[in-house]
Amino acid sequence: METFIVTGTDGIEVHCYQWRPAGEVQAIVHIAHGMSEHALRYERFAIALNKAGFAVVANDHRGHGKSKLLERELGHMADENSWHKAVNDLAVVNQQIQQRIPNKPIILLGHSMGSFMTQDYMARYGDTISAAALCATNSATNGPAGALLKIAQMLARFERRRLSPTGHSPVILSMVFGAYNKAFKPNRTEFDWLSRDESEVDKYVDDPLCGFECSTQTWTDMFAALGSLASDPAIKKMDKTLPIYVFSGTDDPVGEKGKGVQRLLNAYQKYGFTRVTHQFYQGGRHEMLNETNRDEVTSDFIQWAKNALD
Repeated sequence: METFIVTGTDGIEVHCYQWRPAGEVQAIVHIAHGMSEHALRYERFAIALNKAGFAVVANDHRGHGKSKLLERELGHMADENSWHKAVNDLAVVNQQIQQRIPNKPIILLGHSMGSFMTQDYMARYGDTISAAALCATNSATNGPAGALLKIAQMLARFERRRLSPTGHSPVILSMVFGAYNKAFKPNRTEFDWLSRDESEVDKYVDDPLCGFECSTQTWTDMFAALGSLASDPAIKKMDKTLPIYVFSGTDDPVGEKGKGVQRLLNAYQKYGFTRVTHQFYQGGRHEMLNETNRDEVTSDFIQWAKNALD
């Protein structure tokens, strides 16, 4: 594994990790990780992709891993416009990827929060990638999720005023992660919702770079972005021929146990996307790459990626 650093538009150092196959590189998979975790959690997946001929790059989002703001706690992505800055960071990383491994197609794979960043990226910078994959995602623009999102947006703005942009809100934390875990009572940990594999959950719990609370500014900016990601104006900006792979566990609370994921698929179908593939894994929870059937999930991803780039 190699490491390198790119500089965000506001000067923040974004830490990146690169894994290369022993032989010729067929393509590059750029991983955008989820909230309250970090890029090195994907090393096992990256090594498996290397064996299939893919190079892999993953960056710690600002406020995560080693890419935190100077003297700031983990979870604060920026004092303002943090979501847009984080998505812009992905574009800067992709520019560096093209210099480090030129003339190779890039697949952007986003998990959870990273999947929402990838949706945004597809609308803003879609011409810089050859395919996109969305893991543990949702469409929050309509249905029950849309109503809940409006409440979340108002609450986050209120908590930001009450606690300051860098403050932590137990109310938001309980509303989001606490609600996710309730579906899996009786709970062994606060993160049972992540995976059926208890050893993987324990790794997350024991990792000092996982499970931290995000700032009210981070929540406010993310909730504001979620309201428009799968909207008609955003989807109209996307390349309808871009290969897209959507995969999720049927018990993932972020995807509303498949309902939110299906809304997203329906939106892509409505607008005539021609290369959308999806896979639902029965009983899978939030982190399909860390689930009990992760080898199957990894194999399916590799097969899709090869077909997408043919």
